Amino acid sequence: MNNTIYFYSGTGNSLWTAKNIAELVCNTELISMTLRNEAIVAPASECVGLIFPVHMWGLPLRVIDFIHRLQTDKLRYIFAVAVNAGQVAATLIQLKKILQSKGSDLAAGFSVCLPSNYIPWGGAAAPEKQQELFDRALTKIKSIAEIVSVQEARTPEKGPSVQNIFLSALYRMGSPRIPRLDKSFRVDEKCTGCQICKKVCPAESIIIVDGKPVWQHHCEQCLACIQWCPEEAIQYGKNTATKKRYHHPAIKLQEMMARVSR
Repeated sequence: MNNTIYFYSGTGNSLWTAKNIAELVCNTELISMTLRNEAIVAPASECVGLIFPVHMWGLPLRVIDFIHRLQTDKLRYIFAVAVNAGQVAATLIQLKKILQSKGSDLAAGFSVCLPSNYIPWGGAAAPEKQQELFDRALTKIKSIAEIVSVQEARTPEKGPSVQNIFLSALYRMGSPRIPRLDKSFRVDEKCTGCQICKKVCPAESIIIVDGKPVWQHHCEQCLACIQWCPEEAIQYGKNTATKKRYHHPAIKLQEMMARVSR
């Protein structure tokens, strides 16, 4: 393959984005970041894309780990897409700095806005609102594919400067606490012990004890467990029981499990 896209996804937004870009950019291989646990990830191609969600206004911790393991010295062109619900903040600038510290650079960075999956702050948007976001995202994705196909350099996209300073500060303070935020997950009486939560967790932070999920405190806050639970038996805190769940409607459960299984 001439191009490789590595993606990280919990509820399907980033996987959907990666699949659409891969379809539009010829000769592109699509690989899950969670399937590459070797000490050094050495791409076979010279053009690499990184597609991931924005977590707490910055890079997911697992994505940072992957980038540190990515061999970049032979890469000619690196692009990234930060999937977010409206606040990309300085996520792509953060990525650029990490790549520069490795002697490489981010040639182009893009923001794609899709429906929020952060259920503690609100349930799924109405289907018509979701469709509006999908349509806008597809237009943006086509533009991204055209830029990437010719390996054009573009300044990484970011939010307003004042907002970025504030949100980046929150990220620096909050990101070390993310792995233990799973202490707020709980399972109610609707749980059937199907183990889907364990199978879709990209951070391998769930084990099954007596037929029920138990979180192991290396969470990524991707919320795959709560959003993919078929019985809506997983709750987060005290106010999610009545909130509508969300995962990308074009991504199927079996596909998601295959993308995160090891």
